[in-house]
Parts: sequence; structure tokens; C-alpha cells
Amino acid sequence: MNDLSGSDKGASYDPSTFQPLTYVDGTSAFAEGKDSPSAYLERCLDVISAREGTVKAWVTLNEAGAKEQADASTKRWKAGKPLSPIDGMPIGVKDLYMTKDMPTQMGSPLYAGRMTGEDSAPVQALRLAGAVVLGKTVTTELGFSHPGPTTNPFDPERTPGGSSSGSAAVIGAGMVPAALGSQVVGSIIRPAGFCANTAIKPTLGALHRGERQGMSHSHLGVHAGSIADMWAVTHAVSHFVGGDPGSPGLFGPQTAPVASKPARLIVTESEGWHQTDDATKTAFETLIDRIAASGVEILRRADHGDLDAFEKEIAESLLLCRDICGWEMLWVLRNLAEKDVTKLSDSMRQRLSMASEMSIDDYRAALTKRDAMRARFKAVSANADAMITLSSTGPAPKFVDSATQEGEPGLIHTTGLPAYNAWTSAIGCPCVTVPMLSVDGMPVGVQIVGRHNEDWRTGAIARWVKETLEPVIG
Repeated sequence: MNDLSGSDKGASYDPSTFQPLTYVDGTSAFAEGKDSPSAYLERCLDVISAREGTVKAWVTLNEAGAKEQADASTKRWKAGKPLSPIDGMPIGVKDLYMTKDMPTQMGSPLYAGRMTGEDSAPVQALRLAGAVVLGKTVTTELGFSHPGPTTNPFDPERTPGGSSSGSAAVIGAGMVPAALGSQVVGSIIRPAGFCANTAIKPTLGALHRGERQGMSHSHLGVHAGSIADMWAVTHAVSHFVGGDPGSPGLFGPQTAPVASKPARLIVTESEGWHQTDDATKTAFETLIDRIAASGVEILRRADHGDLDAFEKEIAESLLLCRDICGWEMLWVLRNLAEKDVTKLSDSMRQRLSMASEMSIDDYRAALTKRDAMRARFKAVSANADAMITLSSTGPAPKFVDSATQEGEPGLIHTTGLPAYNAWTSAIGCPCVTVPMLSVDGMPVGVQIVGRHNEDWRTGAIARWVKETLEPVIG
């Protein structure tokens, strides 16, 4: 295990030329002896060496352990006995999930150096699938809004997003083909969009979160460079450890979603639309026009009363998430404050203060509101194959600008606004983001939102969007 240093200037984003790192599409070369997981890992380590000094996406690397895992995978592929399609794939793990061979520090000095000696359920699944668990990626403090050191791989003056900042950045920087992330408000989809990832926030509970089950709508998800890699990792976690206790787990075959053209899509504005910059709106509308021109029927709130009612139902999702998350993590924050309140950020102390003012009745009211959102989503989503919306309110903000962005009411978000994400987290439906827009020389994601347990189909529609339509350069 080692800390990292180096330098890199990053690069602006051109969706027509950007080539993300992929894995499963090249594994046939392993069996043929033309390539190997060991050689693949070495190429990843070369990129990490070149770029990590500026991107700062890793907390810890277990380079020696990774080489041992890759060597074992190389032997399995040579023998024609890979454990899964991701056997040998180097993967980063968001530093909220336990790893037996590396510390789990959760972006907080209160957990500095903490060795659990155990793997979280999804990490155990990766090892059983033969994947190479390369290192721990940077997260914000306890997975919320106070940032770590990571920069955007396309512009070091901008945020990579949060809280899965490191997981998104390692994909955008071409360091590894996949990484685990998590989302309770916007922490998979938003940073993925900022860093030109393909990523999935699956149906709530579809992937086992191991010890990370203290929040009722937290999701485990996957960042990747392609739909195929994204699905292969997602399916492997479900196959080896299933979903959360009481959940049937992920539905869908092992094979990657095949591009599927939808007949009808619902454009969803949510509370993000009025906070979105004009250039991003224009780029998104251009994409919607292209989708409509291809023969897909587009439904919008202005023309349908039930869609407008749904939009109104989800219009305060950020406030809802703030209250539900605050109440559910209150006991954790009290424990940490008793240890040393000075080691909590100003943002986290503010969360503690706000949550301390809540009552059980406030929490019950929030749950009732969430139930109403879920019921209306179920009714409205039946009218189309999926919904389509932006992944963020624009490109990743510069650090100097992000310091004043208000996200959840009363809280400052330094990693970009999760205004397009909170409602899908609360509802628990699957989302897949694909890099379809370039605004101000930076990536902006577009997400397909599917019905519960239709993760594979959601990925299939997202793949159609990605592979059929030209990206929009604004």
C-alpha cells in the first residue's frame, strides 16, 4: 500500500474523441495469450503514476496485492477458467466500504488509519468474481458534502463532484475501467456526469451494501467507461452476494444490455431545471430534439396534467433528503461529536445541529411524503418506457464558484448541486447516466430513469441513446 504523488494538467473534454478505458470487450485477448490481466494492470498503474499527482483520486493503493491478484487472474484466463467476465478487472472502491487489506477512513479524520480486517459485502463479491481490488477512492466526509482533495480529470480547477468523487475521477482519468460508488442524494449520477462516466444507480436494495445500511434510501452503484463494464460489475455484485437483506436483488441477465430504442420518453425537469444554466439547457433541448426526430414520442409536463402533478410532488426532494438523512444519521453524528467535535467539518456540524432540532414526527412526515412521491412515480412512469433528464445543473463548477452553491436547504454544497438526483434517490428507481453533452469544454451527463427492478432495460435505453445519437457540443 502506498500514497501517491505526481503531476498532470488534465484536458478539456471533446465527446467525439474521448475514449474511456474499457475491459470486458478485450478479455478475448487474455484467452488467446495476446494480452493478460497482469499487463492490463501495469497499464493502469502507468496512467495512475502520470495523473494522480493532480487528480488526487486515491486514498490508498494496494499495488503489491493487486499484482498478486492480477497474476492469479492471468493464470485462470490462460487455463480457460475465469471466475466471471470481470476476472482480472482493476477496480476502485469508494472509501466508505470496508476492505480487509486497506484502511476504511470515510473521508474523516475521526476514522484515520482504521483497519477493519474485513471486506464489505460488495468488495467480497468483487474478489469472488476475480476482480483486482486495486485501492480506495476518495470520498467526501462520511459521504456527504465536505470535499476531499480530488480534482476533475478534465480541469483541475473544477470539482469532480461528490461524494463518489474519487470513483468518478478514476474513470474520467482512464486509471481503471470501473469503481464502486454510492448515492443517498446525488453521489453517483452527478459526479459521473461531471467526469464523463457511464454509471448506474440501481433500484434501491438491488446490490448488497454490507455494513452501509444505516440510511433508508442509500444506493450502491457502479462507475465505468462503458455500459458493458458497468453492467458486468453490477451483475457480479448481485450474483455473488445478492441485494440488501429482504431485497430480491438485481434483475436481468449476465449479458450486457443491448441497445433498445424506446417508443416514448418523459422529460423530467424536477427542481433542477430552474437552477440550470442556459448553455446546458440548450444542449439538452438539442438532444431531446434529436431523440424526437428519430421517432421517439416525447412527453412533457406542459402538455400533461399528471406529469405536472408529478413534477410538483418531487419539487422539494432536496429538503426531503436533508431531513431523512439527517434524522437517520443523527446517532452517528452524536457519537462522533462526543469523540471530538472539532474534527467534524462546519458542514457536518451544521447537519448535526439541524437534525438535532427534528422530532420523530418530523421524520414520519418526511417518510409519508416519500411514500407519496413513490406512488405518483409508479403511476406516471407506466405511461412511457422511461424518463430522461439531466444528470446535473451544468458542468462541474470551479472550486471558487462551488463554495457558494446552496444545495439542500440551509447547507452549502461544494461539489455541485444534486438537484436532478435527490428525487430519484428518494424514490429508489434505477438511473443510468451517459456522457452526451459538452458544455464549456466539460462533460455533462444525461440520465435515463427507469421503473423499479427494470435496471437492465434502463441500461438498454441508455445504450441506445449513447450509441445512436451524436453527442451535443455546446
